[in-house]
Amino acid sequence: MLTKGVCLTAFTSAITPLIGALPHGTHHLQRAATSKLVVAHHIIGYTYPYNLSTWESDIQLAYDSGLDGFALNVGSDTWEITQVATAYQAAEDLSLDFKLFISLDMSSLPCSSTADASLLREYVTNYSTHPNQLRWNDKVFISTFSGSDCTFGQNTSAQGWKAEFVDQLTEDDAVHFVPSFFVDPSTFSDYDGVMDGDFNWNGGWPIDLTYSSAASDLGLGAFALNLSTFPPSVEYALESNIGVFTTDEQYIAGLDTVTGSDKTYMAAVSPWFFTHYSPETYDKNWIYLADYWSYEQRWTTLVENRDMVDVVEIITWNDYSESHYIGPIEGAQPNSQEWTNGVPHLGWLAMTNYYATAFRTGTYPPVTQDQIYLWARPHPKDATAWNDTVGKPTSYELTEDKLWAVVFAQAPAIVELTTAPWSWQTVVVATGVTRLPMNLVPSYGMSAVMIRDGRTIVSLDTGTDFIFEPFPETYNYNAFVCHASG
Repeated sequence: MLTKGVCLTAFTSAITPLIGALPHGTHHLQRAATSKLVVAHHIIGYTYPYNLSTWESDIQLAYDSGLDGFALNVGSDTWEITQVATAYQAAEDLSLDFKLFISLDMSSLPCSSTADASLLREYVTNYSTHPNQLRWNDKVFISTFSGSDCTFGQNTSAQGWKAEFVDQLTEDDAVHFVPSFFVDPSTFSDYDGVMDGDFNWNGGWPIDLTYSSAASDLGLGAFALNLSTFPPSVEYALESNIGVFTTDEQYIAGLDTVTGSDKTYMAAVSPWFFTHYSPETYDKNWIYLADYWSYEQRWTTLVENRDMVDVVEIITWNDYSESHYIGPIEGAQPNSQEWTNGVPHLGWLAMTNYYATAFRTGTYPPVTQDQIYLWARPHPKDATAWNDTVGKPTSYELTEDKLWAVVFAQAPAIVELTTAPWSWQTVVVATGVTRLPMNLVPSYGMSAVMIRDGRTIVSLDTGTDFIFEPFPETYNYNAFVCHASG
């Protein structure tokens, strides 16, 4: 049976039918017991228009996509308290084995006085016995974004977290605290008695790889990096930074200096990073390199090293501001519409179940459905936007004018990629997963077909939804993602 893929860009929360490769969730289904979990970071601050139905849709979709839960990022807006309650209610109403836990956004929440810890404790006590609350060895699992500068009226951060948070939560409210503190992991011992683990937020991208560092540390000159596509030697040097386990090892070593027999390491995986705010707003305008199939490569690394990882957190479900969302485009955006609207990422979500299963079980499942995934930036790296006052993002030079394809094949097949009427390539793929790149052509889109035994099994065409635009109005280094299955 031929399935023709269509890249849909409309705003919708009822999107399950768009992802034909995903199995439907079953009510009252209990997942097999496992010590490994896969969750997604869900920013409550972008859910202002959500209602119970929206939350149910998100949770059902995430569950169907192989996720075990959401990390609910909460900030200082008072309305977020109600949205958290609605999320927990939706999870309970669905009767799914889907867990929720709070990720305290300490870049937003106040934390200088003793009183500031009260709200943080309430997030624990309000849901500690909720059936969908993630508990770890019968303690309430809690994380953070940032927080190493928080003192809560004490002399040091460690003293503040211990005295005003950890030590005040006992019995059913006792916490298993796995923060994301942005400190040198060699200093984790300073938080002995506070941390039960750590979340390596920045492990999802090669954050130290910049245009300057590539030119100096990797020995790649400006001429090479200013090309629209790179020679193999340059690609090899850049790709060697993608998906690696280097910082994970540093964080795991840091946790070895913290006492306790139940320490939890939570690793990050993220498909992309581009943010484009002016100095007059959030003053964020850069990319992290995510070419070379970053999402797939990082997942492969985490599966290979799963013995050292307890939880994988996907960054993110809905952070449109930094272009790494894998969920539907919905809710309230933080003025990121210019680079988010019409740029879907649901293909990455559809890919997730395969790798989440491999991480939890230690074995890759057999490929039971032929699938093609394509993604690419909307315009050439060196294009000049005619109506953009922010300018090109820092380190844009590291990218290439290519599409990145991942093919899942039940059996050997022929895959044809096309980026213009005169630009195509034909590849024989083996059973399993194959990565394929191809140069893009300005003013044209991208398409792919899978052929087996003379029959077209999968067909994917972006049509007018994606055109590699040579003259963009504004700069957009986000990724347009498409997916089709047969």
